[in-house]
Amino acid sequence: MLKAFKKHIVDSFPELLDNHFIIACSGGLDSIVLTDLCHQAQLQFSLAHCNFRLRGEESNRDENFVRDYGDKLGVVVYVTHFDTIGFVNQHKVSIQMAARELRYTWFEQLLIKHTFPYVLTAHHANDNLETFLINLSRGTGIDGLTGIPAKTAILRRPLLPFTRQELESYAEEQKLNWREDASNADTKYLRNKIRLEIIPKLNELHPTFVDNFNNTIHYLSQTETIASAYLQKLKEELFVEIDGRIEISISRLKSLNPLSTYLFGLFNTYGFKELEKIEALLDGLSGKQLVSSTHVLVKNRDVLILSSIDKKVGGEEEFFINESLVELNRPLSLKFSVVPERYNNSVKEIFVQKNALKYPLVIRKWKKGDYFYPLGLNHKKKLSKFFKDEKVDVLSKEQIWLLCSNEQIVWVIGMRADHRFRVEDSTEEILKIEMI
Repeated sequence: MLKAFKKHIVDSFPELLDNHFIIACSGGLDSIVLTDLCHQAQLQFSLAHCNFRLRGEESNRDENFVRDYGDKLGVVVYVTHFDTIGFVNQHKVSIQMAARELRYTWFEQLLIKHTFPYVLTAHHANDNLETFLINLSRGTGIDGLTGIPAKTAILRRPLLPFTRQELESYAEEQKLNWREDASNADTKYLRNKIRLEIIPKLNELHPTFVDNFNNTIHYLSQTETIASAYLQKLKEELFVEIDGRIEISISRLKSLNPLSTYLFGLFNTYGFKELEKIEALLDGLSGKQLVSSTHVLVKNRDVLILSSIDKKVGGEEEFFINESLVELNRPLSLKFSVVPERYNNSVKEIFVQKNALKYPLVIRKWKKGDYFYPLGLNHKKKLSKFFKDEKVDVLSKEQIWLLCSNEQIVWVIGMRADHRFRVEDSTEEILKIEMI
């Protein structure tokens, strides 16, 4: 196995040959075998061990075992302790999810602190099969059937081609010692149930089942690569970026067949996975929207508008403007100047009666119930109705700021000034406000 491992590193992970990296080492069979292989291959590494404090003294024995093993190899061992149960209670997640979140966050911190490029984990072919079956049981697209990725930005998993049986055989040949976690035998956990009850049955069907599965994963990954390349090309054609957001033609989407498959491929990476809701949006009323954890998808007449949530400016933030202010830089750039005469108002600049303003002026977002007197109309109009008449879509409305004086709107910035502050022949002092 050592020979095959060395070749695999050279062929698939050459970046590990000249870089010092970290191995996530629990002290179990998998991570001990990975550590020994890297040591035998004369790679440069340190060990990182997480004590989750879940098994009392057994957790401390695992920690001491890894420390001693690191001393034996002459490598640095980084250790951290977690209040895992406290994290579970605070965030209302499972123990498995808590442990995953805690350890990977710590791994990232370690890499930053010590300027190491990668963390190696000991996931192997059987782990890949278990993940495949878990995803299959829950329902997934092809991306969920391609297994555990061998590489991510900071993670490397060089044992994925090797089965647990191969790891066990290697450990016996090298007379390696490791720690057994009793919780791995508890079938109340889905992964353990699959490992201990389902996979043995599959092996009975065919003695080389795991090897055959590895080949299948390889073929699925290649198919997924081809599909992803096509979807990326399709996105470049359909997703048109305009002013920091993406517009997608609904008619073009509807021409795709099978529609649901395309919708999943195009939108699932943005957090939209409920296909029936996306399909309903295509035929829904203008202004209807879907919200994921990262994005907003809005129907606006004949297009869908996709926008990142972090581009939306929310909250009740207000910005105050004193009379002496000449230029404002946040939340947008405005310039204030007294001028001898007025010109026609535009979307970029307005002219108002300075003595009609009550300072400090306020810049804020619009809210339900806001109204103003659009210049030239001299009658009250709700902003919601004004936006509808001006055909302003939902996302654009959230980007609009108001300039206000004593709770009255002076300017829907970038759109329309208020009639009540207009310059008249009797106006003594004219204030020019312009977007810069």
